[in-house]
Amino acid sequence: MPPENKKPVARKPAVRKPGVRKKKSKPFPTQWKVAIAGLLLILLSPFYYGYILNGFVSTWRWIKDWGEDPNYRTYKSFNIKIPKQYSIHGIDVSYYQGKINWQKVKAMEEDEVKVSFAFIKATEGLLTVDPYFQRNWREAPKAGIVCGAYHFFRPKKSGKAQAKFFLQVVNIEKGDLPPVVDIETLDGVSPLRMRLELSDFLTYVEMKTKVRPIIYTGLKFYQDHLEEKLDGYPLWVAHYYQPKLRLDKSLWKFWQHSDKAKISGIGHVVDFNAFNGDSTALAEMLVH
Repeated sequence: MPPENKKPVARKPAVRKPGVRKKKSKPFPTQWKVAIAGLLLILLSPFYYGYILNGFVSTWRWIKDWGEDPNYRTYKSFNIKIPKQYSIHGIDVSYYQGKINWQKVKAMEEDEVKVSFAFIKATEGLLTVDPYFQRNWREAPKAGIVCGAYHFFRPKKSGKAQAKFFLQVVNIEKGDLPPVVDIETLDGVSPLRMRLELSDFLTYVEMKTKVRPIIYTGLKFYQDHLEEKLDGYPLWVAHYYQPKLRLDKSLWKFWQHSDKAKISGIGHVVDFNAFNGDSTALAEMLVH
């Protein structure tokens, strides 16, 4: 209880400050909501990012290829320059490439360049069978690759005997590429003797298979020893590291333009080839 002589102190009435009224927010315009929702859909869409990514890749490729011939540029995954004006590409292999994973070969692709066909070494001379031929001849078609077999020709040996040996090893069937004879050297004989033996080989193989064989050779060897001598046979020419094969396009079917390609599923470098024609022309070349 307070002492009697003390008066209670009166408290000042509390002064209330006037409250600040919040302004009512205006409703967000519907058209803006729709526009923002649409923008988010675009930004979050995988198609948008695919478009941006494609644009980036194209720009980077343009920068990387600055100064290169656009029709003969480097394909990074293949590790070689490839002439761009051809749409069908292939390889040729022998024991040198070792055991090949043909499924990986088939799956490899960069900028629409892929392996569509393969020439596989079968025989050489009169006695040598490539140790990987049967495996390659069996497994490559399983992977969906069109195949042809080739014989490495020895001009010192009988052409007819070499043809018989080749056909004893290779069973050419419907859907295969025509058989190939690989002629690269004179082996110490005269050009005339080489051509006689080679002609015997070609004649015998065509008689037995009903298919005109392909002649494979280097550009210089062709110009020095075969040009205008064995016309009428499909020609496959080796001419490396050039943007263009220096031979009339009407004369050849295949061009081996590099011997240093890197191919998935193959442990060693590989010869790379272009076909002179489209898919219809290639189909017409196959054994029927």
